[in-house]
Amino acid sequence: MFNIKMKDEVMVLVGKDKGKKGEVIGVFKNKNKIVVSNINFIKRHIKPTREYSGGIKEIEAPISVSNVMLICKKCDRVFRPKFDKLYNGKKIRLCRKCGEIVM
Repeated sequence: MFNIKMKDEVMVLVGKDKGKKGEVIGVFKNKNKIVVSNINFIKRHIKPTREYSGGIKEIEAPISVSNVMLICKKCDRVFRPKFDKLYNGKKIRLCRKCGEIVM
């Protein structure tokens, strides 16, 4: 089970954006990468078209899943999730430090 999903709050552990927090806005399971809002900006040169005048545009680039960790909303610390099953068989993610369910 992939432990990071859309709209999760994560913190970057390594790289130029180390220590920054952001929300996951894209997940690429086949490449083990995610896109985090306001993290890992790159510049792209865009040709002019009818809709866009062209120029240099900054966009968020994917970052490896191994370089980020989830943040618990209750205890506000980074954690590696613990997986458990509910009585109906549904898998859930739990914070190892405070036991809060991560949705």
